[in-house]
Amino acid sequence: MDFSDGYLSNEHQEQLRLVSESADPLSVCDLRISTSPRSTRSPNSPRSPKSPRSPHGKHGTTSRSPNSPRSPHAKHGTPPISPNSPRSPHGKHGTSKGSPLKNQRHSHSPRDGRPKKGGCGGKGTWGGLLDMDDCYALDPNDPNYSSNEENEQSFAKKANTAFEAYKKKAIIIIEEYFATDDITSTANELRELGVPNYDFYFIKKLVSIAMDRRDKEKEMAAVLLSSLYADIIDPQQVHKGFIRLLISADDLIVDIPDAIDVLALFLARAVVDEILPPAFLTKVLASLPNESKGFDVIKRAEKGYLSAPLHTDIIWRRWAGNMNNTVEDVKGRINNLLTEYVSSGDKKEAYRCIKDLNVPFFHHEIVKRAILMAMEKQQAESCLLDLLKTAAEEGLINSSQISKGFGRIIDTVDDLSLDIPNAKRILQSLISKAASDGWLSASSLTALSLQPGKQALGDNAAKDFKLKVQSIIQEYFLSGEISEVIHCLESANSTRSGELNAIFVKKLITLAMDRKNREKEMASILLSSLCFPADDVVNGFVMLIESADDTALDNPVVVEDLALFLARAEVDEVLAPQNLEEIENQFVGSDSIGNKVTQMAKSLLKARLSGERILRCWGGGGSCRNGWAIEDVKDKIGKLLEEFESGGDTREACRCIKELGMPFFHHEVVKKSLVIIIEKKNDRLWGLLKECFTRGLITMNQMMKGFVRVAESLDDLALDVPDAKKQFKHYVQQAMAEGWLDSSFGLYRSEQALENGFC
Repeated sequence: MDFSDGYLSNEHQEQLRLVSESADPLSVCDLRISTSPRSTRSPNSPRSPKSPRSPHGKHGTTSRSPNSPRSPHAKHGTPPISPNSPRSPHGKHGTSKGSPLKNQRHSHSPRDGRPKKGGCGGKGTWGGLLDMDDCYALDPNDPNYSSNEENEQSFAKKANTAFEAYKKKAIIIIEEYFATDDITSTANELRELGVPNYDFYFIKKLVSIAMDRRDKEKEMAAVLLSSLYADIIDPQQVHKGFIRLLISADDLIVDIPDAIDVLALFLARAVVDEILPPAFLTKVLASLPNESKGFDVIKRAEKGYLSAPLHTDIIWRRWAGNMNNTVEDVKGRINNLLTEYVSSGDKKEAYRCIKDLNVPFFHHEIVKRAILMAMEKQQAESCLLDLLKTAAEEGLINSSQISKGFGRIIDTVDDLSLDIPNAKRILQSLISKAASDGWLSASSLTALSLQPGKQALGDNAAKDFKLKVQSIIQEYFLSGEISEVIHCLESANSTRSGELNAIFVKKLITLAMDRKNREKEMASILLSSLCFPADDVVNGFVMLIESADDTALDNPVVVEDLALFLARAEVDEVLAPQNLEEIENQFVGSDSIGNKVTQMAKSLLKARLSGERILRCWGGGGSCRNGWAIEDVKDKIGKLLEEFESGGDTREACRCIKELGMPFFHHEVVKKSLVIIIEKKNDRLWGLLKECFTRGLITMNQMMKGFVRVAESLDDLALDVPDAKKQFKHYVQQAMAEGWLDSSFGLYRSEQALENGFC
């Protein structure tokens, strides 16, 4: 039918009426019917290409065809909506007067303001409650924009990505090692990763994986740790890795029921292999909660493994490690490597053979055989001493193993004299050379007795000495003359026998325990004034503890008294902390008197201000007069250093330091001197420290404590002295060159118990 005349059939009029009734009166105005058979849409129509709701409006593409299936009039060719419709962008102004839709508004923004499917994030909203900050983008046009914030976010994201990549590679390396048992390949792969700051994770993952496997893998992990230590993995990373293991012990026990025992054995093995110092356990123990599993692990390692007799051999063979190597086999290999080194002079090959032995706790045998070979072959002396010196400097053989090796030679020097005519003289010469080169500590020399004619002490000689000693001690309690006691002892013990010294220590403390606090204080003062070798004092205390059961019949508080004497000996630096451990290892069983005495002494030494309290335990202050308070001592130290710096005499300054009577507090002298040197750049006080160390007034232990205290306060010191850290590093190196600090100073530098980092 032709519509060019403007008329519609009845059928079409009925359809148009039905559509008009069903339309929304608020969105559709009166339609203007066009009689054109294929009319195009108005350019201002809401469906025009410029409409924001049109899918092609932005690019100006053609609008939807009127014949589109979605058009309600497509089938019949109904004309489009009029430009004056309110839905048109111009409809607001194109409506007739009085239209109810003339004030209706529509957004011209290209963004959809409706909420997202998640129910948040629409126009003008703050986003969802669970939205992560990672999706936040910094806007350079923001008034609060900071480029540093963007750099920090970028650096943190890169570091996290690098650490995640390291984790994946570390696990692959560990699994490959357990499959191949190739230490060299594992070391190369770990070195190639090139991120030593993350090596603590390798330690943690290696041990945690091995804990859940057979003894074979546990032994392989222990051997790998010992092989990588220092060469590939820094000691601080090893410490950090074990700290993380102790922290995660509560989680490990969920999957590994015997995690406490296994991890304790790994800790003990690390101590035996000397990749962890014994002090590490005490230091970390103080930072762990008592109810944590890590606390139980350390206690188990200390009490269950490291305190047992012959614990080194037991721990080393616990996972069937090196079962094919007997002691005689190891001795034979040591002898072969030394013989080959003397003939070839190849140090690198000798060091490789020493590492391959994998018996760091048995290195004293290397020292003993090297010294013995040097005594037998004078022409090989220089090269063998050079081998030991370099091994000590590089940490391949530690100072305790060197001292132990020399001690074993000294114990057999009388027998050696039968084969080597001048054995004692030669040995004395070797000891002097080693001490002057700095790889044999002075404390080792004090325990050596190379006097000629040393023989076993007879019963009659011991009995006569006891009678003389008793009268000497009783006279001392009446007069208080220390010099007279020293003179009488020189006469009674002309050979300076260590056994007689031990007997004197035992007799002195036994008589003092049966008297008042005055005599106990005098006994402690005399013991610190005699300067006996530490080994002789240790033997004296061992004899005291062994006879404690008999002494308890007359003195019910013998355990408390012995513990105080033992703690006082350590405060006065008559004994070193390792001597206390040595005494404890002499007695087996938690119920033994020896264990009770040493545990009580340790408790006294761990208390706050323990030095001052122990020094005053019998009413004294380390001298014949009453002691001073710590603040008074600090004030006196500050004044004497100021006086010396302004032109005082070195001898007078040393006398004042000695008269303080608090040798355990000499680290304060070191600390204050270093601070003044760094602040004023005046090296005059350095000369005072050198003189005090030379005289033995300030020991190496006190020197180390003083340097550590300065290291702890460097950040505060740097506020006033910008180059404080640079200066301190210089003085540390100078102190090591002077022999004030040993190579282990880096391990004992003050750091946080638990370091920051990824875990």
